This record gives sequence, C-alpha cells and structure tokens, in this order.
Amino acid sequence: MAVLVTGGAGYIGTHTVVQLIEQGEKVIVLDNLCNSSRDVFSRIEKICGVLPTFIEGDIRNRECLDKIFSASSIDSVIHFAGLKAVGESSQIPLDYYQNNVCGTLILCEAMAAAGVKKLIFSSSATVYGEDAPVPYEENMPRGKTSNPYGASKAMVEQVLTDLCASDPEWSVALLRYFNPIGAHPTGLIGEDPKGIPNNLMPFISQVAVGKRKELSIFGDDYPTEDGTCERDYLHVMDLADGHVSALSSLDENGVHIYNLGTGNGLSVLEMVKTFMRITGVDVPYTFADRREGDLPAFWADASKAEKELGWRATRTLDDMMEDTWRWQSNNPNGYEG
Repeated sequence: MAVLVTGGAGYIGTHTVVQLIEQGEKVIVLDNLCNSSRDVFSRIEKICGVLPTFIEGDIRNRECLDKIFSASSIDSVIHFAGLKAVGESSQIPLDYYQNNVCGTLILCEAMAAAGVKKLIFSSSATVYGEDAPVPYEENMPRGKTSNPYGASKAMVEQVLTDLCASDPEWSVALLRYFNPIGAHPTGLIGEDPKGIPNNLMPFISQVAVGKRKELSIFGDDYPTEDGTCERDYLHVMDLADGHVSALSSLDENGVHIYNLGTGNGLSVLEMVKTFMRITGVDVPYTFADRREGDLPAFWADASKAEKELGWRATRTLDDMMEDTWRWQSNNPNGYEG
C-alpha cells in the first residue's frame, strides 16, 4: 500500500516525503509544479536512496486522479496541494478558492470513488481567526479569518468535517501549522519560493546570501516586547515528522485536529538577530509600515499532539538557523543552482 502526497514537490511536501520514505512507506507524489521544481526528486533520491513515484498533474483534474487511484494500491492521502501566499490571496481570491477549495472537493470525490477514505489535510493556524486568544487550542472554534488564504483553509476544514459526519468510514486529520522554517540537514532540499519571498526566513537568508539588498520588517509598534510581530516557528523536519505521526490517528474514524508548533512565540527581531549570531553574516534591515492582516502575536498549545500522537517539536532555533543557512548558502538560487 502507498501514501499519495499531493503537492509533494513543495517545501513541506518534500521534507515529508523524505520522512515517509525513511519510515519505509511507499510514496506517490502528485504535483503540478506551479510553485516547485522537478529537481527535488533527484535530491530526495540522494538523501533516501529511493526515487519516489512522481506524477505531474493537478488535483482539479478528476481523470488524472482516477487513473492514479486505479493504477496503485493507495491506503491514505496527505494533501498539501494548494496556493499559500497570504498577501497574494487578497489580490486573486478566486484562484485561491478554485485551487484550495474546489481542488479538495475533486480530490475527495476521487478518493471516495476509489474507496480510499484516510486523509491528512495541510491546514493552518490562520483558521483560529483574528480574535482568538493565545495560545491557540484545538477546541477553540474557527474564527473570522483575515484573508482568502485563511478562509480557504477554514472552508476545507468544514467540508472535511461534514464529510466525516455524513460517512463514518472516513478518517481525517486536520493539521494546523504554525510557521515552518529550516531545511533538511543535508542542505539538499529547502524552501525555494518563486519571486519575492512571502515568508520571513527565506527573505532573511536571501539577503544574507546577497540575492536581496535588505530585509523589510513590517511594523515596529505592535504590543509585543520589541514591537515586532511574534510567531511560533518550528523546524520543517519536525513538521514533517508530525505528518508521519498523524498517519497513526487515521486508524480511528472521524475528524482529528492537531496543532503543530513549538508553543513558543518569537519576534521578527529575535529571528534576525539569532540568524546573524549563528551564521556570522550581517542582515541589513529597515522598518516598514504594518502589513494588512498581520496579527501582533500568536503561538500554539501543542500538548494534544504530544499526548495523542507522541509528537513534539524537538529541533532548536539554532538548528533552524543553521539548516536554513546551509541550504541557502549551498543553493543561492534555490533549485536553479
């Protein structure tokens, strides 16, 4: 039996594919390569000694999905495929709803037709909404999201919850991520955003490697200790391990919700200063106006995942910085060289 990983050529997907293979799982990757590179697969093979099956295709293509399920013995699906840039989602909301929501509907229809009813969904802490108190706990209701990206994740969560209520044979894990950073310790795979990075760490590392002039920190007047936003940053390898651990939750039917984070909030300035301390590389920065939709501070209560899955984030902030820099310095232009 195999695990189908949609969006498995992306940042989180590639690291999860590596961990799945290391655990002895047979992996099939489906990705349309709209925000990823085919080069990741040769690098995965270097790390694991195994080349995962790759199918270039889109989750919105039902014919493609039906062929995959009919040709392979698939036991479960880990679903990463979707658009993920918060700012961009406000500019092209229909694309986000089409890819993230409609794509998931078509995937679930194909899964149901094939009798595959185990799914891990790549969700987000954004579903807690603008007004949720910190730390975020899984028993909190979904709140008012601040952008179409977050709204699309909340919509999919509701779809999957309703699906499980309608058909008790389904088992779904909703994994609510916080802020993954870092890279595989080999430096062979890492975060390679197209164009200007939307996330903090690839922007920091691209400035450090000379690809960008300086870092813009959006807002220095938030009600936090140093005035910059605070987030819960976790190593992408810990996040990948969380998906492997969550496969065990699919043995029990119904909806299972888990936060994947460290439980600690760190400010943007702390991240910049830690990166410079660990790498010895200067990162010039300036302060800019607040970015619309950014919340002052949030972090996870991740105790449920530890209690039920035996998972917790174990890699340190220093590890995150070292691995980020190893990846970026070895691959100044990402997978292009």
